[in-house]
Amino acid sequence: MTWLVIGTDAVLGVFALMFLALWFRFRLRAFLAGAGVVVAYAVSEVVKLVVQEERPCRTTPSLAECPEPGDWSFPSNHSVIAGASAMAIWVLHRTLGWVAAVCALAAAASRVVVGVHYVHDVLAGLLLGALVSWGIALLLKKKQRSQDDAPTVVLSRLR
Repeated sequence: MTWLVIGTDAVLGVFALMFLALWFRFRLRAFLAGAGVVVAYAVSEVVKLVVQEERPCRTTPSLAECPEPGDWSFPSNHSVIAGASAMAIWVLHRTLGWVAAVCALAAAASRVVVGVHYVHDVLAGLLLGALVSWGIALLLKKKQRSQDDAPTVVLSRLR
């Protein structure tokens, strides 16, 4: 079962490799998508401080080492990062996005299997991460659209 513990962190490495591959094609958009993952993580840390739910490994045996007290369970940071990464990658590249979605689900499930999160922790984490990342993608798309329209507006004012 050690492979499950290692696999959870390895999936985050897979997301990093996907972002790196997308960097060569999308440059700034890939960077900003990755920044969305950081924002999602920050939001999850705030939620953890508000909710302060103990981890299941505090009361039952787990396959993974139980994090220190004060490292709250809800939402799962691994799941937030996985959900945000999968959504960001999906927005940039649909095929890689589907691969990322499967990896995100596997990462989230592994957190429950190894005993460090409840199911609702990982579901909330996936949803939170995906929504934050999607929201940032929409803002970026709107900003890009307004920049694309800017030359047209300037030209129409000149006429």
